[in-house]
Parts: sequence; C-alpha cells; structure tokens
Amino acid sequence: MYAIVDIETTGGGGAARITEIAIFRHDGREVVDFFHTLINPEIYIPPFITRLTGIDNLMVQDSPTFAEVQDSVRRLTRDAWFVAHNARFDYGFIKREFQAVDEYFQRDLLCTVQLSRKIFPGFKSYSLGNLCESLRISLENRHRAHGDAAATVKLFELLLQNDIHRLIPVDAESGYIG
Repeated sequence: MYAIVDIETTGGGGAARITEIAIFRHDGREVVDFFHTLINPEIYIPPFITRLTGIDNLMVQDSPTFAEVQDSVRRLTRDAWFVAHNARFDYGFIKREFQAVDEYFQRDLLCTVQLSRKIFPGFKSYSLGNLCESLRISLENRHRAHGDAAATVKLFELLLQNDIHRLIPVDAESGYIG
C-alpha cells in the first residue's frame, strides 16, 4: 500500500503549521481510499502564503485542527509507504503535528522527486509542475493539497509503470528511497 500525500502550510519555518491535507491510499493499481480537508493551523496565515495557495485565515477558521483529523491521517497512512513529491517536507510537518499531540509517527518514505530523477532521467527540472508538463499529467488547482496530490498519484502510477529497475519497493522491508 502507498499513501500519496500532499499538504499546504503556513510557511516553511519551524513554527509553521499545516493548512490543508490530501491523502490518496493506493494499492499499486488504483486509489482505494481518500481523505481531504482544510485544517485550522491555529496560527496566522501570512499574505504571501494566501497568494500562493489561495488559503486564507477566514477559510480555515471553522476547519478542524490537526488533532481532530489525526485519526484519519493515521488510518490512511498505516501499513503504507508515505509517498510525496519532496517527501521529507510533507512527512516532517505531519510527524511534527503528531509530536504536538504526544504521538510518535513513523512511516517508510518514497519521494517522487528522487524516483523521477532515477526513472525519468534528463529533465531540466523535477518540480511537480514541470514534471506534469513534461509527462502530460493534468495538474489542476496547483499549490492546493487535493490538486497536487491527485497529480502526484498520476505521476506515481507512471513511475510504477516505468520502473524497469524495480526501484519502488512492494513491501515495507525493502528500504527507503527518498
């Protein structure tokens, strides 16, 4: 199983928090479950983040906090590879949110940036937008968790199809790529 994740945040610093999350649970053939929500970060969303994502303080004021959605996050990622474009970023934020509620969160990581460099060598850029353009993957609602995660699902499916060197593990014992 693979949990393909994307988040949006209040920024990249140590005090930043998650504002949106999307998780597609994938069995290697198709999406079998899905979760998406805005999240009240309980801190101010800076204007430059609002310009980038379209998510503002008013949009999230009545949204659940991470603590209120942690069960869904845990359930969809349990016994699955944590897959994301720049996986350490998304994983780091989610791990920190679980730490804030005194829970240890650990998943095996797969990074679609690193996998793309190995499976599709030679592109000038491995950003999600450029990869989607190069590989003709539809990318709607850029810089929103649902849109970016949906595109990452399509990218991951292409990576699986083109993985002639078997870089993508099929079980949790195979190790980390990312």
